Amino acid sequence: MKKRNNFWISLLIGMGFTLLFNSGCRKDDNPVNPEETRVYTTLDRTIIPAVVSEWPVLYPYEISRYPSFPGYGEWSYGPGAVCQKRLDLMPAAYSSTSVTKAANLLRYFTFSDTHITDEESPASAIYWGYKGGISGGYSPVCLLSTRVFDAAVRTINALHKEKPFDFGISLGDACNNMQYNELRWYIDILDGKKITPDSGIKDDPIPGPDNDYQDEFQAEGLNNTIPWYQTLGNHDHFWTGLLSPNDYARSVYIGDEILNIGSIYYNTTTPQPFDTRGFYMGSIDGSTRYGDITGVGEQANFATPPKVLSADANRRSLLREEWIGEFFNSTSIPNGHGFNQSNASTGFACYTFEPRTNIPIKVIVLDDTQSNEEPNNSYYGHGSLDADRYTWLQNELQKGQDEGKLMIVAAHVPIGVSLAGATDGWNLHAAVTDKDLIAKLHTYPNLILWIAGHRHINQVTPLVSPDLAHPELGFWEVETPSLRDFTQQFRTFDLVRNSDNTVSIFATDVDPIEADGSLPALSRYYAVAINQIYNKQPPYSPSGAYNAELVKQLTPEMQAKIENYGKAILK
Repeated sequence: MKKRNNFWISLLIGMGFTLLFNSGCRKDDNPVNPEETRVYTTLDRTIIPAVVSEWPVLYPYEISRYPSFPGYGEWSYGPGAVCQKRLDLMPAAYSSTSVTKAANLLRYFTFSDTHITDEESPASAIYWGYKGGISGGYSPVCLLSTRVFDAAVRTINALHKEKPFDFGISLGDACNNMQYNELRWYIDILDGKKITPDSGIKDDPIPGPDNDYQDEFQAEGLNNTIPWYQTLGNHDHFWTGLLSPNDYARSVYIGDEILNIGSIYYNTTTPQPFDTRGFYMGSIDGSTRYGDITGVGEQANFATPPKVLSADANRRSLLREEWIGEFFNSTSIPNGHGFNQSNASTGFACYTFEPRTNIPIKVIVLDDTQSNEEPNNSYYGHGSLDADRYTWLQNELQKGQDEGKLMIVAAHVPIGVSLAGATDGWNLHAAVTDKDLIAKLHTYPNLILWIAGHRHINQVTPLVSPDLAHPELGFWEVETPSLRDFTQQFRTFDLVRNSDNTVSIFATDVDPIEADGSLPALSRYYAVAINQIYNKQPPYSPSGAYNAELVKQLTPEMQAKIENYGKAILK
């Protein structure tokens, strides 16, 4: 592997993003062939961040300094991550030695936490992360959220040509900050429209087309034969995923003065941050090459209120009903992307669908984010179910069980992986505890899988049956990482019937195709650098990828029912 010359990096970064990233920020000597048609998954190769030997005081917003330190943002291709066969849910005496794949039942993809971001919004939370602390408050990847999402869609389309998908589903946090323009960019990318990822005054930090984060581009759009469905995330209907905005906050979104709120160290004994003042949250100057931070810090340090370059009515914050309603303003399939008009009228963001008419499989899309009406919360980023949603979930699970259908729950927040009350855990004031929820889920043997996002990591968790005599009561949970932060991956799922009428779920991570020198490659550079600055070690380090075959026992009745289902696998 060839070490990069820091002098030349510094020179090139001063000349513009495009020149710098013609090298792809990779340390190996094997450039991507632009005519290469093969699509790689993490079974084939993985992204390995460079080892950083020097740990200077380097703040996340100091983008121009990244190249001054060896290793920051650099990565190389590593070996593929093996597909690990997991028998955690199976009886102790079970052996898969003579078991073979018999038929394909279902193939789909998931992506999550795209966090499409209007970086010039006056209602940001940059104060929380520009000098470290919370990468969700600030990370330079926010500059290119639309570009990396488009790269992911292009990669999905390429995979679809090799082996078609039955559907795709987003697991929430389409938007970063519940804004109308963020949601429109998200939907329009999937619809294949022209995208101008700029708000307020139109900026061009580096003169010329397709060479900076503000430039218009043509989205490829998801293949028009693939239905895609949507799940609600906490960032889709809360300010930066954490707070329910009041009238003051909603006025800031569409104004030009930067958000001024009270202490960010808010809890249930102190006033809501939106009700007090003291800290300007900051924004990004979209006319600058590196997206310079502006208007951030204590109120006492400003003689007059700081402002963004221009107000923009399209930055307006969306109510949950309005957010759902936008999915009917789309040219891709299906109409509403899972939601119906009742969902748009009431804000009830739960629904079901059956992806294939000839396979008995039901997908239950569950809104398990907190509601705006929940009391006694310091912030609204937990998982939660109120009584109505919990009753609805039980009814849908029972219907699926009675009708003899395998079931998949798709939700934003995972269960059983963090302590209740933790920052990414279950709401302590929910109508049902996560422990009781899992116990209830264990009464439906046809439930095979819970898929989720939210935590921005890959993780596979077995929810083992509480009754060893009935292993079919166990189910799997698979988390999909964020397209915003490292690892910037999405997942594919292949559901297979085995020769002994168990089912296997093949879960595979995919890195979006990002050609050397492209703006999506710049996003990867930022994501790797931020991960290094925070010195984070994701699960399944160093690549963060995890691929697995997850085996699930079925009831005798369900085994008999699916015995003749599926497209036979060619030997």
